[in-house]
Amino acid sequence: MLRRPLALALATALLAAGSAAAAPSHARHTHAAICAASCYAAPAGSGALFLFSGHGFGHGVGMSQYGAYGFAQHGWTYDQILAHYYPGTTLGPAPLSTIRVLLADKRKTIAISSKLPFTVVDGAGARHTLAAGKVSLGAGLELAVDGGPARPLPPPLTFSPGDGGTLTLGRAYRGRILVDVVDGKLRAIDIVGLEQYLYGVVPAEMPASWAPAALEAQAVASRSYALATRRIAAPFDVYADARSQVYLGASAEKPSTTAAVDATAGEVLYYNGGVATTYFSSTSGGRTADAADVWGGRSLPYLVSVDDPYDVISPFHDWGPVPVTAQTIAQRLEVPGRIVDAATTPNPSGRVATLDVLSIAKRSAAPTTTSVPGTLASSKLGLRSTWFDVGVLSLSAPAVTAPVPYGTQVTLSGLIRGVDGVVVEQRSFGAGWTDVAAASPDETGAVTLVERPTITTDYRLATARAAAAYVRIRVTPRVQLAAPGSRTALSGTERPALPGAPVQIQQQSTSGSPAWKTIARGTVDASGAFTVPVPLAPGTYRAVVSPGHGYWPGTSAPVTVTG
Repeated sequence: MLRRPLALALATALLAAGSAAAAPSHARHTHAAICAASCYAAPAGSGALFLFSGHGFGHGVGMSQYGAYGFAQHGWTYDQILAHYYPGTTLGPAPLSTIRVLLADKRKTIAISSKLPFTVVDGAGARHTLAAGKVSLGAGLELAVDGGPARPLPPPLTFSPGDGGTLTLGRAYRGRILVDVVDGKLRAIDIVGLEQYLYGVVPAEMPASWAPAALEAQAVASRSYALATRRIAAPFDVYADARSQVYLGASAEKPSTTAAVDATAGEVLYYNGGVATTYFSSTSGGRTADAADVWGGRSLPYLVSVDDPYDVISPFHDWGPVPVTAQTIAQRLEVPGRIVDAATTPNPSGRVATLDVLSIAKRSAAPTTTSVPGTLASSKLGLRSTWFDVGVLSLSAPAVTAPVPYGTQVTLSGLIRGVDGVVVEQRSFGAGWTDVAAASPDETGAVTLVERPTITTDYRLATARAAAAYVRIRVTPRVQLAAPGSRTALSGTERPALPGAPVQIQQQSTSGSPAWKTIARGTVDASGAFTVPVPLAPGTYRAVVSPGHGYWPGTSAPVTVTG
């Protein structure tokens, strides 16, 4: 992780690039460009390309699920796994046996069905029977019950399945479903036994094919987390999605995960007399994170950073590089100006405390650094975790962006940091990308490329996985207009010789605007010469050659015809 001040790093790199001696033109290679068609290519004009590489998937606090699976494969029991990830906790009985899960909210209608006859108790305490099948509810809570016609029932309504059955609201659920009206919209809550709730949670949070000890550790962690984070003063305890933990009801149940729940029935983790908040995530990257480093606040002794040696089995143990353009970073992180560099500031857990983005509001303005919290940067940029490093590829055009005459030496400067295997690529007009040479940055990351393009050519920095935005050098033919030898024609030459290229003879207006007016036309011959018949009066003339096909129009120096 880069720790040097960004402004100093950029200033050093630009100074080195500007003062570097001009290198000879690179020899061209004929082998295919390193960045194949399948790699990411940043759009032109999108600025520097940042490559994020990291470790882990998720916040990294508490139990790593892949790490737990690895421990289980190495013979650890669920209680040993839990003790490793939540040091200082002890197993004890759950203080509750029922939990309320929010299934639906702010709905105009709700449909509940059952394969068996079922019942509903209304808000007045009256119990009604319902035939097997589906009932649909609106905000009026009108139902056909007890074999009679539809009529409104006082809220809330609590639906109970027949013996051994389930109720379906989109998917099948155990327990009772309470439907209430809130601000004219419907809300549905599953009131279910804690163990039955876990039957639908564990297979949603961990693959059912994993080792029993890992599934048992997940069952205890999910049970503890649900009780430690339940909403005490709310009409429901937990959400059915990732705001709490994913609950997919009876439709998701698997024999292996149900067995894991049963094997740990009623067990939760305690710390200092209360149920521990047992955070967990997919993959730690090799070491879990301290909760205080990730979310701030006080450190909890059982949510500290611990080694996670078997997390290596996760496909997300290492990830990247993820390419993100400067333009995208500016938009998603709301950083003003042109972003030219970025670095990370680590926290004690090795994750990113802040992503420090260097930007320039105007060409003449001094660089400014915007520090974005690592959690926000990871979320906004779509990274898998906050444990990441950032590299940069950037190639800049010369300060003068006008087309250059054929054979002119041009110097491009760039920045390469934290990225290996970078090559310079070129794409001449009408051709594909090819290698120029391996990029060789100096100790500051500055790289200088000196070229003499013979046709309009694009240049970029690339790896096997990603390519930065290209810089286009536009090329014009060199046009020379000879001093007139007569009053009937103008002659000249054009290099390179482009036979058939159209030539315009233009005369400068002597009145009003100094605009040039085309007064005659011709073409370039096979040798690159041209002679265009034109009656010459006193004035100033020039030739413009517009060959197209990879060349911008070239203009000669003016010649003057005197009286």
